[in-house]
Amino acid sequence: MHPKPFFSSDKIVFGILMLILGFVFFTESSKNSGWKKFYKYVPALLICYLLPAILSSLGIISDKYSETYMIASRFLLPAALILMTLSIDLKGVFNLGPKALIMFFTGTIGIIIGGPLAILLISFVYPEAVGGVGPDAVWRGLSTLAGSWIGGGANQAAMYEIYEYSPDKYGAMVLVDIVVANLWMAILLLGIGKSQKIDNWLKADNSAIERLKEKVSSFADKIKRNPTLTELMIILALAFGGVSLAHFGASNITEYLTSNFDAVSDKDGSLSFLGSSFFWMITIATAFGIMLSYTKAKNYEGAGASKIGSIFIYVLVASIGMKMDLGKVLENPGLIAIGLVWMTFHAALLILVAKLIRAPFFFLAVGSQANVGGAASAPIVASAFHPSLTSVGVLLAVFGYVVGTYGAILCTILMEMASKV
Repeated sequence: MHPKPFFSSDKIVFGILMLILGFVFFTESSKNSGWKKFYKYVPALLICYLLPAILSSLGIISDKYSETYMIASRFLLPAALILMTLSIDLKGVFNLGPKALIMFFTGTIGIIIGGPLAILLISFVYPEAVGGVGPDAVWRGLSTLAGSWIGGGANQAAMYEIYEYSPDKYGAMVLVDIVVANLWMAILLLGIGKSQKIDNWLKADNSAIERLKEKVSSFADKIKRNPTLTELMIILALAFGGVSLAHFGASNITEYLTSNFDAVSDKDGSLSFLGSSFFWMITIATAFGIMLSYTKAKNYEGAGASKIGSIFIYVLVASIGMKMDLGKVLENPGLIAIGLVWMTFHAALLILVAKLIRAPFFFLAVGSQANVGGAASAPIVASAFHPSLTSVGVLLAVFGYVVGTYGAILCTILMEMASKV
């Protein structure tokens, strides 16, 4: 059982998260020199993420007693994806070139080889952390991390079923997943504030990204207007009507596929991700937004469609931050160390390849999060650069779902070999 936080009511927790977001945006726009200096180095998005984490660590709020993340990820995330792809220039996204895919697959390879290398390295220092036999074997548990960090929750569940890790010890792996993945996301968000300097160091050519941002921004400026109540209602109707469609389609597709295809219904199978309603919800919502971008609905961008989408994304960020308990970081030092070393290999390979091919930090950050964070986090990181880039994060995250189980199985085979060295 998890200790009950001071505030456990969703009504109160949501209000606290909104107060945090309001505080961050108020201070970020403040003319006070202290705040200006602070936000010059620390992105506001990172603070929106860390403040709920601090409150969660202090036992004031807790994701274990709140449905806020579930609501934000199932309702606000798909709504945000629709509104932020409403004015997408799909041709411009494809014109970004192959570097986005190269960095995504580099991130995947970094996870695949990082796992066994982390086991080898930690075994020299702390052999007890990588031991265990039968269902208790640590490599079996780490297979679930591989599934999560290449694909997402569906792939993680598939690996748990395939390698039959001990249910009693599975909670520790979930903890490592949350702690390490969230720490890495925090580092990436911190890097966004210094993306220009990082791009200069990488000698990156981000002209295609700038052109896309400029094109979308100029279109938004051209149609910008003071929205009427009717326009705001239509924007919300499109967003949540699309969310309704996404959930309806997702439930029916998953039910049909799991009922008619053994490869999908088999949780041990490599196609089990197709039985994930979350996967289909994200896919349908994004497709709906892209479809609207070819209609007159894209003109609602001038009435603030992407701004409303950004509000939803920030609520999601705060709810994700609430999942992070900073006090748990040192609870299981051996496993946390494996996770940190593993993520370090992932990061190092991304940096090396980005330097070699002169890929912008945007591709590094989004390519990484499309693996490690999946469809919930990749759009957040992408939109932190510019709302017009949100769809890049979503499209790459979908690739993560597809290759997640295959990559995780390969990684697990290597980890089993490494644990026996």
